Amino acid sequence: MFFSDLPPPPVAADTIIVTAARGGERRDTSPASVSLIEPVTVERQGEPLLASLLRLTPSASLAVAGPAGSQSQVRLRGAEANHTLLFIDGIRANDPAAGNEPRFELLSADLADRVEIVRGPQSALWGSEAIGGVISVSAAPRNGVNAIGEAGSQRFARIGGSAGYQSGGLTVGLGAGVQGARGINAFAGGPGDRDGYRNAVLRGRLDWQKGPLTLSASGFGIAARSEFDGSDPATFLRADTADSSRNRLSAGGLGARFGDDGWTLSIGASRLGSRNRNLLADVEQNRTGGRRDTFTADVARELNAAGMAHRLTVAGEWTGERFTASDTSFGGFTNQRRKRDQSAVTAEYRGEAGPVIATLALRHDAFSDFRDATTVRAGALVALGGGLQLAGSWGEGIAQPTFFDLYGFFPGSYLGNPALKPERSRGGEVSLRAVSGQWRGAVTAYRQHLRDEIVSSADFMSAVNASGRSKREGVEVEAGWRGGEHLNLSATYAYLDASEPAGRELRRPRHSGSVAADGALGRLSYGAALSYTGARLDRDFDLFPAPLVRLRSYWLGSARLAYRVAPTVELFGRVANVFDRQVVDVVGYRAEGRSVFAGIRLGAGR
Repeated sequence: MFFSDLPPPPVAADTIIVTAARGGERRDTSPASVSLIEPVTVERQGEPLLASLLRLTPSASLAVAGPAGSQSQVRLRGAEANHTLLFIDGIRANDPAAGNEPRFELLSADLADRVEIVRGPQSALWGSEAIGGVISVSAAPRNGVNAIGEAGSQRFARIGGSAGYQSGGLTVGLGAGVQGARGINAFAGGPGDRDGYRNAVLRGRLDWQKGPLTLSASGFGIAARSEFDGSDPATFLRADTADSSRNRLSAGGLGARFGDDGWTLSIGASRLGSRNRNLLADVEQNRTGGRRDTFTADVARELNAAGMAHRLTVAGEWTGERFTASDTSFGGFTNQRRKRDQSAVTAEYRGEAGPVIATLALRHDAFSDFRDATTVRAGALVALGGGLQLAGSWGEGIAQPTFFDLYGFFPGSYLGNPALKPERSRGGEVSLRAVSGQWRGAVTAYRQHLRDEIVSSADFMSAVNASGRSKREGVEVEAGWRGGEHLNLSATYAYLDASEPAGRELRRPRHSGSVAADGALGRLSYGAALSYTGARLDRDFDLFPAPLVRLRSYWLGSARLAYRVAPTVELFGRVANVFDRQVVDVVGYRAEGRSVFAGIRLGAGR
């Protein structure tokens, strides 16, 4: 039995942020800090992998360990890479077989074309991993058939398409795509072993509505291969090796929703499975597997009383996770078979009285392997008049230790620590916003503290809970102008101060920002973006005891120009890394230089 953890993504009302509340919330009335990347932006910017677009949102630090398709970690507001909760078409998608991290390197634009980001602790709504925030990707079905083909530098090639059908209460959407590149020699640069990738995705969604009843089914599958430079088997130092990983991530879900006379009942379930294999010269070294089953039920009541609009939601949830690990290179010493589960009850209230909106959520999680936890989230928004809003929120977040933290083992390299405790975070934000006609902007200040952060031990051979508190605080500035079809502009800036008891956190820039534009004029359409990633720290594990290294700041530009030669035929060209900057997010691994691409898009239902 399978079903969705979230309500279906909106088809027409794209200002609804599904993950901002258990029942969704309008973007302009959410006390939380939210960002939305819409399908038209995804198409006009032309990025084949969605992770690149996250650079256009404030406080989303993206670290890619090499060229496209390599491991991509996102840290929201300075949180850890596994402290962001990812939903793919409503299904919780953090990989239980890969440290419970979201696999952003696997998310192609053929899988989803809508991205919403909710920043700040959200565990009172969604449970474990939602410390830095929540990211949800989805694709609303389009009528008709669409297709895209593209090729360019590093022998990049992509082909994909989607089809949609709508009749009466039935909506069906399908999508698929394959892309890949030969890549570059990420370790040393110049000639040598190239590190490329291949990525294939398939997705589908069906919604059937009859009166107050809606039935939904959805699913996706991802198959990918990524080549990378690992460690020399003799010296354990980074080297130009022929390592590769093969990844499989798939999920399916079923759901039902019934709404009548102010009442809404939703039930659903989902299953996610993953498999990761690591190879050296095409010989398997080890593999991990994971599975997550989720069952949810929500009851919501909306009513008007005492001059206020009220909504109360009560939800129950059960999640079971399974993890396996095996190897060939160490004679089976790393083999693991583990499982755990948790159950949760959530209550959320939202009240609106004139210019004031208030929210409160309370969640209790019962873990099979750890002490139970209760988390709280509260928020308020006040309309000051003239388009000005004052908003604030406070919340708590939790993250269970990953299976690898607890039980991982590699001879001479790592030994897990079963005594680890879950990480806990709490913090708040205050925001001044302006929404007036075509303009919108916001200035937000936030502060979070993390307790029991899981860090490397002094010899880097295991994991421990750090004593003291880790700090994340900063300021975000956003501005946007929607000029209709011809021109849309956005700009962001973020300042971050992130530290742990031992010092400054790694791979988090103090300063980051972006500027983006897109639009259409007659048969022409365009998109362009410029992002800035400031200097940050990393460690060089080729030396002992892994000294700190300062990574240089960089500007990353991209541009795409398209021309519609016929009503359903569009030719386009795009350039990535326009200024040919040297991009290094992880010590020893560089990304591609300037790259050029050209393609065609066909769209009977665009």
